Amino acid sequence: MSSEEVANGYQKVGVIGAGAAGLVAARELKREGLEVAVYEQKADVGGLWLYDSGVGEDPLGLDPKRVGPNHGTIYQSLRTNLPREVMGFMDYPFLVKEDSRDPRGFPSHQEVFLYLKDFARDFNLLELIRFNTRVEYVGIVNRGPQCVMNGEQVFDMDGDFFNERIQWVVRSRSSFAADSQVEEEIFDAVVVCNGHYRQPKIAEVPGLQKWPGNQIHSMNYRVYEPFYNQVVVIIGCSSSALDISLELVKVAREVHLSVRSKYMEFGKNLANCLNMQAHSTVKYLDEDGTVVFNDGSSVIADSIIHCTGYSYSFPFLDTNGIVTVDNNRVGPLYEHIFPPQLAPSLSFVGIPQKIITFPFFELQSKWIASILARKTMLPSRRDMMKSVKELYDYQEMIGLPKHFTHEIDEREAFEHSNQLADRTGSSCFEEWRKEITKATLKCIHSNPTTFRDSWSYCDTLELLKEKTTMDN
Repeated sequence: MSSEEVANGYQKVGVIGAGAAGLVAARELKREGLEVAVYEQKADVGGLWLYDSGVGEDPLGLDPKRVGPNHGTIYQSLRTNLPREVMGFMDYPFLVKEDSRDPRGFPSHQEVFLYLKDFARDFNLLELIRFNTRVEYVGIVNRGPQCVMNGEQVFDMDGDFFNERIQWVVRSRSSFAADSQVEEEIFDAVVVCNGHYRQPKIAEVPGLQKWPGNQIHSMNYRVYEPFYNQVVVIIGCSSSALDISLELVKVAREVHLSVRSKYMEFGKNLANCLNMQAHSTVKYLDEDGTVVFNDGSSVIADSIIHCTGYSYSFPFLDTNGIVTVDNNRVGPLYEHIFPPQLAPSLSFVGIPQKIITFPFFELQSKWIASILARKTMLPSRRDMMKSVKELYDYQEMIGLPKHFTHEIDEREAFEHSNQLADRTGSSCFEEWRKEITKATLKCIHSNPTTFRDSWSYCDTLELLKEKTTMDN
């Protein structure tokens, strides 16, 4: 790409976060010849996958003054839910190497972290990253009378749309020195890749604050030893709830699983496999230590672990109210990436949930980089807003709550991935990747406690790859 071509596009781009999303975004932007700076508050790459045995002082993450977390959010025994071959970036396979520390098909978090380190090294991304740097503020560069909200559109005082030359100021400081100097830098565009495992979400349960036992969010769960011989209630039916249950049944006196009605069948199946008890949602917590469930059952417990997920959080981002988080809906975002009024200078990678994360991040990043390099174009802001409104109207029509806006089911995830690939002329997800994903999800539901070690997918994978080669 010539210097003249870059000058007509977006020369300087800031990336917030050096996890999987931030790394692949940086690579794609770099490939397009753009100047890239990546901000990372930790001392290494990996984001979520960088394990830290430390936990926060706020066990539930409810303190509004809490900053972070700067510690990790994964537990010591965490392994992937998808086979390594499926998880890997499309042009950088997650292979078993001769010196692999964990050659298993469903490897540990450490193996994923090392894979991301290899990725950063092999694509010369480390030189772009500012480690131990906390981003405190990202905002539109002050342009006097601009940034005025008017209904669904953003106008300046003359009633015109923002032009595409919006710039952003990023203010940052050292993650570890409270009195460190604030650094300020101007960017033509910012790509937000800070993940969505920052702000724990806790169900509203009467009596929560006065319940006398130990309560933590799964964000602060690391090992099972502190729960030895306890009666533990696990709220939620997420993958973390499954994994933590698997550990605690080995040491706890009793484990009780509280799940919503839509997951009750899976919860009961899991409970039967693990010699646990499954209950409905929690009705209230009593000051005598009793946990009362909506199905009429109750138990006096020592600890409650809230495996209730996370809320999207961008505490550093100031868009003058253009981008908001409303009941866990980040919006308005065109294709879960671009806020129409600020596109393409502001974008997000990794907002959708229940996707094949790494290759999905890769396709999103390719599209963003292609647009910033002026190789592809977005629709008009008006058309993007229309598309967002159509999505919201459809979700409302089918009764989908706002907090499910970014949850994409299996079929939609593959369709959306294909659309992203088509926009940049990239390769779509391979058929073998889709089929192994579908088979894995079925295996999880039929055999939730041992699927990682009891299911040998390798033969199926090779057959699917051979079929794909023959079909092509």
